[in-house]
Amino acid sequence: MTTAAAEAVAGVLAGDLPAKPSGRRLLGLYLLLGFSAGLPFYMFNAVLTLRLARHGVDIVIIGFFAWIALLPTFKFAWAPLIERYDIPGFSRFWGRRRGWIMLSQLGIFLSMVAMAFTSSDKSLPLTALFAVLLAFWTTTLEVAADGWRIELAPTQTEQAPIVAANLWGYRSAMVAAGSGAILVAAWADWTWAYLVIALAAFLPFPILAAMRPECEGTRGRAQALVAGTLASLFVILATALVTALLGWALLSAVQGAGISAKTNVTPIVLAIALLPFVALALALPRIRRLPADALSNVSTFAAPYVELFWRYGTPVLAVLAFVSLYRMGDVLTLTLSHPLWNEKGYSLHQIGIADGVVALSASMLGVALGGFLSTRLSLGWTLGIGAVTAAAGNWIYVWLWHSEPSAFVLYTSVAVDQFGNGFAGAVFVVYLSMLVSPTYPGAQYALLSGFAFLLPRLLAGASGSMQTQIGYDGFFLLSGALSFAAIFLLPIIVRVKGRVPT
Repeated sequence: MTTAAAEAVAGVLAGDLPAKPSGRRLLGLYLLLGFSAGLPFYMFNAVLTLRLARHGVDIVIIGFFAWIALLPTFKFAWAPLIERYDIPGFSRFWGRRRGWIMLSQLGIFLSMVAMAFTSSDKSLPLTALFAVLLAFWTTTLEVAADGWRIELAPTQTEQAPIVAANLWGYRSAMVAAGSGAILVAAWADWTWAYLVIALAAFLPFPILAAMRPECEGTRGRAQALVAGTLASLFVILATALVTALLGWALLSAVQGAGISAKTNVTPIVLAIALLPFVALALALPRIRRLPADALSNVSTFAAPYVELFWRYGTPVLAVLAFVSLYRMGDVLTLTLSHPLWNEKGYSLHQIGIADGVVALSASMLGVALGGFLSTRLSLGWTLGIGAVTAAAGNWIYVWLWHSEPSAFVLYTSVAVDQFGNGFAGAVFVVYLSMLVSPTYPGAQYALLSGFAFLLPRLLAGASGSMQTQIGYDGFFLLSGALSFAAIFLLPIIVRVKGRVPT
């Protein structure tokens, strides 16, 4: 960590952070927020798929678990709530966005503890329930943090260093979670692995609680903390009950329809997942004809999305096509890379090192270079370079599959993969941040970033079936090609300009 970053984090840890921080303190804040959001992500994704593989769960079922990562795709469904409503207790003292972040961290902690005590995976529906809850609260944290980031830094030049700091924290946490959990599981078991990461994920909560209030002169920190915690526990419990009931109803419907692990459900899931986006596309001509003053009459929920489509018009479809392809390789690689390493016979210790020092170093280098070039080059150039590096990160696993297992092969492959994903991730976040309106930053960013991962995560759910048909080498050749295909849309999307209300 650089001296500037260390000083920034020190300021945050000391609680010396105003409601609207600037400069180094802002970088330190988003380094910590990125860390807080990144820790749980691996635990319901890559680490969970490895855990299931070690317990002998069928590769097709493991692929189905990748659909849990579809939940963040639909964060636009509850993002307007985060823009509009406060969390009792927390928001009164720390402000709306920090209130939601603190609620989310409590939800993350409790969900991961539940995953720890069901780590035998004897009941896969129970494993899925707690993984879904972990994904929900992780996504809620990201929505609140993203909206605040765009409000605090509205220009590309301001966004690039904050995005880099946020991704440094995020990817460092992903690596810490992946490597740390796997190494703890190797030394002890999966229960301890999830408990350790749960404790680490909860560390930012007391830091936020020690920070200054949203408004100077606000009193009652202890009362706000108690009231916020009680309200949050009620919300978390209610969310768990609703999720369990919906999950039970869905499983009953699936079993009643005779669907099993051998059924190709990908087309059905794809059709259902695309419905809200198809509805927006069909409504596009009507939205485009609306006068500017009509936007103020749109409902609170729909207003952010209607404004986005009104501002960009038909070219928004090209933008959505581009964003749906750009991170394809990253998502697909994350789904099957760990089962691939397990299939090749690599030990948990070797995988832990690969997910640790190797992945962290390469990823942070990619993020740093992507963030730096975003302040020096046009987004068209940086997005193009990112597409190439991301594709290379997928294709390198073809070499790993055909090579004799060795530390050199594993670590080199992971380094190339993580550098490409880090670079592409940094420039992609900057690009999405420039598309949103300052009036609806959280909700519009949620829609765009959610759609960016819709198709990749749908395909990830079918990755196990794909692997049985074309093998690991064919799978990673295809995933790299899909990421690279985004480059052909660049000449179109760099010319897309939004109209300004008159």
